[in-house]
Amino acid sequence: MSDIAVIGLGAMGTALAYAFLNKGHEVTVWNRSPAKAEALAARGAVVAKNVEEAVRSSPLIVACLLVYDTVHEALGAAAAAFSGRTLVNLTNGTPDQARAMSDWAVRHGANYLDGGIMAVPPMIGGQHALILYSGSRQAFETHSGRLDALGASRYLGEDAGLAPLYDISLLAGMYGLFAGVLQALALTGKAGIPAREFMPLLTAWLEAMQGALPKWAEQIDSGDHTSNVVSNLGMQADAYVNLVDATRSAAVSAELVLPMQDLMRRGVAAGNANADLSSLVGLLQRPKPGA
Repeated sequence: MSDIAVIGLGAMGTALAYAFLNKGHEVTVWNRSPAKAEALAARGAVVAKNVEEAVRSSPLIVACLLVYDTVHEALGAAAAAFSGRTLVNLTNGTPDQARAMSDWAVRHGANYLDGGIMAVPPMIGGQHALILYSGSRQAFETHSGRLDALGASRYLGEDAGLAPLYDISLLAGMYGLFAGVLQALALTGKAGIPAREFMPLLTAWLEAMQGALPKWAEQIDSGDHTSNVVSNLGMQADAYVNLVDATRSAAVSAELVLPMQDLMRRGVAAGNANADLSSLVGLLQRPKPGA
């Protein structure tokens, strides 16, 4: 018997398996392509011949595959082996997919945890890796000591959909930031300014602007978006025109900035010109038809 079985040995799954081994755990691994397990076997991992053997080897099964359909396909043949075990699914997906996977696991007698990995593979096992979990509280309390080998563990609640919801929401913030950075570098680069020259100014500016975010959280939770407003939506909507015009004048694509302009205009039209940008959350929660 092993302490943990890891199903799926892509870049992330391999990093998970190494992190468990580095903490002294007995680990069984399985991957559709056996060659990916060779290096782990050399480090002491047991290579299962099939998924069912991997599941039966351990009380804790950690799956990390490409998509949820792949998880269902891989684990379906071993459904009868899950009774009395805990399945931790660290595959990226949606809240609805996580809830459906939880139902599947419970029907087959397993405890279920869904997870969101807030790290890239080289970070796994390090101090900056964060793994979000939701689902069976009993399973988390039983296995959190082992799961801590991967990084800091944070339990969000019994609803299995919470971890992917947090995961996707955090990624939304990340990609929004990246989109703004790409736009800034496209504009300055078109003018011949090296990215390495502009980047220190950009990162310092973004760090300074993050100071407004706690106030946004208070405004959103209270529903009051008009107290202590420094730069109201109406003013920002007017100024945003210059960003769009300058982008087009430079023959740079405006595809990343136009949606924000549309949202700002909708906010002003809805009577929120004197409110803060935080008021736009309400519009996003009431999307336009077809959006």
